[in-house]
Amino acid sequence: MSGHIIAMAVTDATPVFELAVPYEVFGLDRSDIADPWYDLRLCALEPGPLRTGGGMTTHTPYGLDDLLDAHTVVVAACARPVQLAPPPRLVEMVRKAHELGRRIVSICTGAYILAEAGLLDGRRATTHWMNAGDFARRFPAVRLDTEALYTDDGDILTSAGSGAAIDLCLHIVRTDHGAAVASEVARRMVVPPHREGGRPQYAPLLVQPERHDDFTPVLQWARDHLDRPLTVPQLARIAHLSERTFARRFRDALGITPLQWVLQQRIRLAQELLETSDDPVEEVARRTGFGTAANLRYHFGRVAGLSPQSYRHVFRHRAAAARRPW
Repeated sequence: MSGHIIAMAVTDATPVFELAVPYEVFGLDRSDIADPWYDLRLCALEPGPLRTGGGMTTHTPYGLDDLLDAHTVVVAACARPVQLAPPPRLVEMVRKAHELGRRIVSICTGAYILAEAGLLDGRRATTHWMNAGDFARRFPAVRLDTEALYTDDGDILTSAGSGAAIDLCLHIVRTDHGAAVASEVARRMVVPPHREGGRPQYAPLLVQPERHDDFTPVLQWARDHLDRPLTVPQLARIAHLSERTFARRFRDALGITPLQWVLQQRIRLAQELLETSDDPVEEVARRTGFGTAANLRYHFGRVAGLSPQSYRHVFRHRAAAARRPW
């Protein structure tokens, strides 16, 4: 029995991970948990295999015309040359699919194609945080949300980069088949079953010191003392600035407040400790300056989208899989 057809538009040098995620979620036969399951079809501008960004060959038996036969059209992440000059026929077919009432989804930088087609004008959308500035300049009519993991505007959905593709694909399964089915898919993938789209992206939490020379000493000092209470007056004294001047200059230079930056550093350190040590959550909380396990769980869950225990479980499984000799 034929299922919901998902046609994924693939361009040359597509990043491997962002291509693999929709295949993992939609392309594997999971009719044992929901029947009919999805029918995933890879569609390319020209016939023949394409090479991914990692040099792997991808068989693409369908063409762009097949996008119009799908129920959902997914535009995979695309390489920089495609972002700068989207293939006109791909843009045209995505626009036409939307006019025919198809659900349109972009993975990571696939949002460039949707924006070029005019589908995101006036709509909330997201893309990878590293492309946010460039995307906003190119498409000012889009209501770009640089914090969201993914957005759902009904007939158009967009995701941020890499791991957020998993969140969006599972969100689609949850929408189509319910939470129980989505949770079972997540369980088989050994990933968190549900992260809200509005949660912040995993942006680079460690600031590159060379870009903020004026703050390098205080940033390094703060990183070395994350286990202690840290306040703006204290950091301002280390920086030899008044509290008000320090807070203003800090935000101008780094784009966030000092205390937001400190929270990011603590979460990042907690992630590292959960991935690499056997310290109990209480000890992780102490070493990261959260004080109590309850405080760590609250802030970690708000930022990372899952509990410290779940985070450790997921990343330990991934690390073990990466060490396997096959």
